[in-house]
Amino acid sequence: MPFRAPDHTPAADHSATLLTLLLAGGPALPLRGLLDRFEHPEAAVAAGIDAWRAAGCTAEQCGALAHPDPAALEGAQGWLAAPDHHLLGWGAPDYPPLLRDSPNPPLALFIAGNPTQLWTPAIAIVGSRAPSSGGRDNARDFATELAQNGLTIASGLAAGIDAAAHRAALGCGGATYAVIGTGPDVTYPRHHRELQALVAAQGAVISEYLPGTPPRSGHFPARNRLLAALALGTVVIEAAERSGALITARLAAEAGREVFAVPGSIHNPMARGCHRLIREGATLVGRPADIVEGVANLAGELASALQSRLQAPISCAPVGSRLAPALPDPDYQRLWNALGFDPTGMDSLIERTGLTAASLSSMLLVMELEGRVSSVHGRYTRN
Repeated sequence: MPFRAPDHTPAADHSATLLTLLLAGGPALPLRGLLDRFEHPEAAVAAGIDAWRAAGCTAEQCGALAHPDPAALEGAQGWLAAPDHHLLGWGAPDYPPLLRDSPNPPLALFIAGNPTQLWTPAIAIVGSRAPSSGGRDNARDFATELAQNGLTIASGLAAGIDAAAHRAALGCGGATYAVIGTGPDVTYPRHHRELQALVAAQGAVISEYLPGTPPRSGHFPARNRLLAALALGTVVIEAAERSGALITARLAAEAGREVFAVPGSIHNPMARGCHRLIREGATLVGRPADIVEGVANLAGELASALQSRLQAPISCAPVGSRLAPALPDPDYQRLWNALGFDPTGMDSLIERTGLTAASLSSMLLVMELEGRVSSVHGRYTRN
């Protein structure tokens, strides 16, 4: 049957009860346990205090579940009512698989923009908030080439390296998302308001915090664990020996992700953190191609998870074979026949296949993750 993209918008009747669970605060593990035990958030909230206690909820959480803050609930629902605002809960089938398998995953994510970005193969680029000109250039060049090779650029919307990476991805028409340490409606630093809006419009802005949550120092290390877990690998470009970028790198390693470090001058204090990471086992990289090679295995796992979620199995010939793959879905076969070894734009593929741009984009993503298709500057070729 033709591929249809999954619906990433939570049902309206789920959002209020999921927000009630979020407003309970405290440790996330017992709240995730409630969602694992009960089919829907409504059932988890309706289960009552004995079930909440059995799941390990604290007395404060039980009180908040019984009597949620009406003003906070109304404020969060108001944010969700706006276009392209989403709440993705632990029990949802579209909860990102890499994040689900990471240490201490969040109960839910607020997303401004496109939730499907969280299923795309991403590279996190992080580093100093006050980089050298060379460091800023490296962030721009790495982000541009990785984005042009079909990878999503993930970062934290901070000043310096983060902002340079986001802007480079946006500038070349690539995909990018930001994981932030405030509520999804709060910008930090404030002068990134326009950048945050652009990232949300062309990608996604992601937060585990309720709308209206201001910047707090403890939120940013917590934000870093999400960034590290969502990405296939983390690239550190200029970082002092004690910095948030090194925290992200450590969390990436703990989540089983690849860690890459770009070396710099021994006279540059902003390179010392990268040199330390290399001494501790991070992969030294001098070109974006090193990163693509380093995350190939994990990208394959993500492709399998996406394929399963979309229920669109593809049985392809081995890479290097000149035979066309056997594609059980006729739309996939039609797309494969429309592709050649010369770069083909989306408009041509629409004309050749008669499929919509949305369907083609989703199908091309699956085939690209499997290594059957390459994308450069928005044009596609067979591998």
